[in-house]
Amino acid sequence: MVKVGIEPGLGEPGWVRRFLASLCLKSAFSLEFLIRMASGWFYMSCMVLGSLGSMCILFTTYWMQYWRGGFAWDGTVLMFNWHPVLMVSGMVVLYGAASLVYRLPASWVGPKLPWKVLHAALHLLAFTVTVVGLTAVFGFHNHSKITHLYSLHSWLGITTVALFACQWFLGFAVFLLPWASQWLRSLLKPVHVFFGACILSLSIASVISGINEKLFFVLKNATRPYSSLPGEAVFANSTGILVVSFGLLVLYILLASSWRRPDPGALTDRQPLLHDRE
Repeated sequence: MVKVGIEPGLGEPGWVRRFLASLCLKSAFSLEFLIRMASGWFYMSCMVLGSLGSMCILFTTYWMQYWRGGFAWDGTVLMFNWHPVLMVSGMVVLYGAASLVYRLPASWVGPKLPWKVLHAALHLLAFTVTVVGLTAVFGFHNHSKITHLYSLHSWLGITTVALFACQWFLGFAVFLLPWASQWLRSLLKPVHVFFGACILSLSIASVISGINEKLFFVLKNATRPYSSLPGEAVFANSTGILVVSFGLLVLYILLASSWRRPDPGALTDRQPLLHDRE
């Protein structure tokens, strides 16, 4: 008698073996997924990161509001005050959050397209906020007849924004649009990741140099100079420490191999003994 649906020599239907193999693969992946989640380090880091990012924005806003007179959009120094707030929000906090989209455990399963769209959209939002921040400082300089792009801070900042623009358009064209071949994406992915980390590092350097430059300018003729550490200097320096701490934590999460999205081949490497020969 011929056994219908049963493979000779194996003693069980082919669909049963395929089902068991699929179940074992999913179980192996789920186990690794749960182990990583159970450690708690990722979500603890995200909570700390969210707190640091919020504090960076709040501290910068408070500095400009309390010590520098608040905000306006009239070409005066109050227009300039938007610049540090928007640059910290865009080039540091939003940029850092967008960089970590692929580190979310939820992005490890299922199609990557929704996460690519989210990654690109958050970066575009960060870039938009950054452009508004640049508009604020250029508008203030034009109104006050101040030379543009003469300081090291401005050189660092404009270079960082230019790299960010190139990075976004390259990522959109190669990784989001469907025309690029797999070998081209594989070739450019390490470059994309490298420059992503470089842009964040340059953003932090730009913020720190900008804080120093601003303090030197506003405290130059003050009753208490920068060297005597008045309250504004202490607060602004503390804001810089928060920005550095935020950036270092983002870079740590980006570089931690245990929090990267598993490669598709990683699952097949763990394939159990029940292997479908068909």
